[in-house]
Amino acid sequence: GRDATRAFATGDFTQAGLVDDVSGLSAGEMLAIRSWLSFYGDNYHPVGKLVGRFYDENGAPTEALRQAEAAIEEALKFQAESEQRKQQFPPCNSEWSSAGGSRFWCSRQSGGVNRDWTGVPRKLYRPGSSGSRCVCVRTTGPPWGQPASTEHGDRGDLDNPHLEEYDGCHPLAEQCVLRV
Repeated sequence: GRDATRAFATGDFTQAGLVDDVSGLSAGEMLAIRSWLSFYGDNYHPVGKLVGRFYDENGAPTEALRQAEAAIEEALKFQAESEQRKQQFPPCNSEWSSAGGSRFWCSRQSGGVNRDWTGVPRKLYRPGSSGSRCVCVRTTGPPWGQPASTEHGDRGDLDNPHLEEYDGCHPLAEQCVLRV
């Protein structure tokens, strides 16, 4: 019996991976550990605490446990922000063929996000990352998260500084074809 928490996140069940050190794991890996903890908490009755990295000899939480819990909370916050960004800028539908090139389009369900607007394809650049991804952008109403007012035009999120139109595509077209 030993704590091999890290292996449940990394999938490394070799001798080197069967350790309790979760420092340096990604947000996704910390969420995998949270899921594992929830599963065992829901399906098994605790019989004690393992003295080691996360609990001392009195069964009290250690600083390492507090750090792991804080990392899980940060991962949950990141996941919620990510989901909110996906609601604001859902991924485009896309397809590619050697004959036709790339086609991007928006629908009321593109990117797996159901909504009451269709949107138009745009390149989204995230600060600090290289490259862009295709997202669907609202073309009417106030910008995301802002109340309707006369300060904003009725352009949805089209004026977001992280967006760029696709060259050769009409600015309000729901689909864009890029030839090779």
